Amino acid sequence: MSSDAGANRFFKEVLVIEREGRFELRLDDRSLRTRGRNVLRVPSSALAEAIRTEWVRQGDRIDPSATPLTSLVSAAIDADDQGLADWRNDVLSYLGADLLCYRADRPEALAARQEQIWSPILEWMRSELGASLVVTSGVIKIVQPDAAIQAIRAVLEKTTPLELLAIRQATTLTGSGAIALALWRGAFTAAALFDASLVDETFQAEKWGEDAEASMRRQQMRAEFMVVADLLSWAREQP
Repeated sequence: MSSDAGANRFFKEVLVIEREGRFELRLDDRSLRTRGRNVLRVPSSALAEAIRTEWVRQGDRIDPSATPLTSLVSAAIDADDQGLADWRNDVLSYLGADLLCYRADRPEALAARQEQIWSPILEWMRSELGASLVVTSGVIKIVQPDAAIQAIRAVLEKTTPLELLAIRQATTLTGSGAIALALWRGAFTAAALFDASLVDETFQAEKWGEDAEASMRRQQMRAEFMVVADLLSWAREQP
């Protein structure tokens, strides 16, 4: 795939071939391959069709920016043990200073909104994943209970590489491992979870007005988050 980036379109058809319960992408008679030169195969027919659509929509020249699903799946397929460990540690590092755990003490309206939107996500994580995170007001760093971090580590060790990469991507996009884990499990809608990551920004925009550049950046982040959400949804599906 990497050698094709920016090249002229060399294929006419994009095909999905099922092999032993997995789905392989073909560009004419050529297998679509990852950057590591592995054949790109996925466990879900819906995901395979979504990747196929990315390639069908290519123009006369191949545009890698128009294949976000292909890029994510490729990275997951190529990941070695060290890469997977790094992704787990990234998520756990964010959890140690999770966005949802640092609350405003004023204005009261913002504090109330954070409580209303963020606390249900943390309660879900406590009840479903066995991880209780400590919440504080202000910016003084708190240390999360080791039991909570270890509980999430155990959960992450049971994920597939594709799921783990998606969780890591959602974490870095939102600043919250809790939001990413809730997205992975489908505990709340993707739109609600992304909006939860922007409680502070939305509150400030309502008060002071919208900044055009910041708005464009949030729209891009939302689009990236929704790609990850779709990826997780398809990864949960059976053929």
